[in-house]
Amino acid sequence: MPSLPDEFIARIQAVTNKRARIVLDRIAKNGSITTEELKEIGYDHPPRARMDAIDLGFPMTTTRVRSQNGKKSIAAYTFDLLGKFDERGKAGRVALPKKKRSEIIAKAGNKCELCGATHDLQVDHRVPYQVAGESLKDDANPYMALDGSCNRRKSWACEHCKNFSDDRQVKTCKECYWANPEEHKHVAMQPLRRADIVWNDDECRVFDRFRTKCNREGISVAEALKRFSSHM
Repeated sequence: MPSLPDEFIARIQAVTNKRARIVLDRIAKNGSITTEELKEIGYDHPPRARMDAIDLGFPMTTTRVRSQNGKKSIAAYTFDLLGKFDERGKAGRVALPKKKRSEIIAKAGNKCELCGATHDLQVDHRVPYQVAGESLKDDANPYMALDGSCNRRKSWACEHCKNFSDDRQVKTCKECYWANPEEHKHVAMQPLRRADIVWNDDECRVFDRFRTKCNREGISVAEALKRFSSHM
């Protein structure tokens, strides 16, 4: 691979974030790092490792390559050598102590604030870090509890939202479903309303009965819920 500009080398050497440093060092050495390689290292959500590098201001690009067995297309992350470093408050994320994370999850009722799931709970910035950095850390409720699936879906939706790449308006994010599901005015700037529901534990029997009834009537569960809401 071509040698890296001095600015890249100096910035990489200054990085102390372990996950970001693994991504940066591997790219510096081999020219790229794939999602497959990140999973082998031990990261279940490779895009999060990539975002750690972007959080620190490194310009990155994503390409598609074949997996090691050649059977599927996977993502590979490389430096965008023509891009500019993002200097907007890129000191890195504040690492929340385990106790603080537990308090946030408990405040959310020990369930995902988007779908209600009670497993694989994680803590995420309510407004994406890439938009607000840590500027909202003293707000009343700057974080939210999400299960792993919703966290990944939120990451994808935010990264593909115009506000994420262009305007980066905090107010726009605060009015979005992905940050404020109870009172949202849009979904990633689209004129939509959304609700995600997970039935947990004993609730599964209620869901099974409801689904059976829907099947008898020839409609989906989602359509039945929409019909119910239209009569309220």
